Amino acid sequence: MTTGWRGHRGLVEDELRWWSSYRSSGPIKVFRIALTPDSGREAAAWNLLDTAERQRCRRFLYPAPRRQFLLCRAALRAVLCVALDCDNGELTFEFSRYGKPIPLVGGDRVPMHCNVSHSGSHGLVALSHRGRVGVDVEERRPRKNLEELVETVFGPQERALLARLEGQSWLDTFLAFWTGKEALAKAWGMGLRTDFSTFQVPPEMLRGERTGLFRCPRITNATWRLEDIGCDELAAAVAYEEDPGPGGEF
Repeated sequence: MTTGWRGHRGLVEDELRWWSSYRSSGPIKVFRIALTPDSGREAAAWNLLDTAERQRCRRFLYPAPRRQFLLCRAALRAVLCVALDCDNGELTFEFSRYGKPIPLVGGDRVPMHCNVSHSGSHGLVALSHRGRVGVDVEERRPRKNLEELVETVFGPQERALLARLEGQSWLDTFLAFWTGKEALAKAWGMGLRTDFSTFQVPPEMLRGERTGLFRCPRITNATWRLEDIGCDELAAAVAYEEDPGPGGEF
């Protein structure tokens, strides 16, 4: 059993809080999570987890993934308690077929969707009160062998655009496309099990805009809003249902 707390009064002292508001757009709110080592924050986060989450945390073999899970899951609990006005002891999760968390309060599903992403020392939590949501973040740094992924994860227009770029512009565009497609796949509940080469980011975003509508009936009947929410330090995107109807789907 977790230590109960009213979200907006908080068990975590302000000076220890490792999450902050990052982006608000339409029905979604995105929070940024600091994942750098900090013993005080990690102790506070541990107090928020339930027994199953603590067991899962202990199974990580290396400190960095363990810390990422600990701080991300505790931050998710904190922002959900505020959004749902519930006690942390009432908040539990069930999981979709592919592991996406679905919040429950008192054992019942609630009209709130959530998603989490992390990369290095950065994490994001996205909440939507209107329909499914997916978020992805990647540190904006060079990686080995990214060029080898282009043919397998991007569509023809994406590949053509990347072929005209080089250096930092190439990397920034690669990460913008990658995070956008990952955010969509996570919103659908599929994540990396999706074949990214079968769809492309919205046409508006291929033209350099930071947001666009995604429609692809052979993948999903819903219409999705995709937004590039990156900054100097990180590439990031959030995807959410533009008009899901009452309650959306899980």
